[in-house]
Amino acid sequence: MTAADARSDLVLHVNGTPYPLTLDHRTTLLDVLREHLGLTGAKKGCDHGQCGACTVLVDGRRANSCLLPAVAQEGRRITTVEGLADGERLHPLQEAFLERDALQCGYCTPGQICSAVGVLAEAADGFPSYVTPYTAASGAPVELTPDEIRERMSGNLCRCGAYPHIVEAVGDGWAGPEGRADRDARSGRVAGGGAV
Repeated sequence: MTAADARSDLVLHVNGTPYPLTLDHRTTLLDVLREHLGLTGAKKGCDHGQCGACTVLVDGRRANSCLLPAVAQEGRRITTVEGLADGERLHPLQEAFLERDALQCGYCTPGQICSAVGVLAEAADGFPSYVTPYTAASGAPVELTPDEIRERMSGNLCRCGAYPHIVEAVGDGWAGPEGRADRDARSGRVAGGGAV
């Protein structure tokens, strides 16, 4: 096999834009995003699929991009943290992370946010987790309690320890603006994450 045989021409659809590429078969999606397309939101943390810093959405489902061969992603819709915003308007989860101060150094934040978007979709589609009650109706949307959020986000590590605020931000994304205001009032918190 020659070096030319180990490359393929393909088109990746990233954040709604088609990108024609010629890639070595060993190239991961993470490396394509960062090195070929200049989309540096997804981070290379462990390069073993254990930290979640590289999380992106593939056809709406979260995935560790460091483990995905890029050539196998042709025909799929890939969304990175850069593609979540609608123009200048941030995605509601991006806003929630800012409002709840759910970050410190920020290295893991893009992966946390993409994972959280996936968590909301999984719960809405009725996918149970390890902590979902056995009595929950099969296929019905799953309520995202703090325990549900912690379990579902457990594949995303934060070395700074911003977990309590990350759980709050994901809860805000699930509840929407009305639910967030109600929960803040009940817990004695004000917008922005501070206590009353």
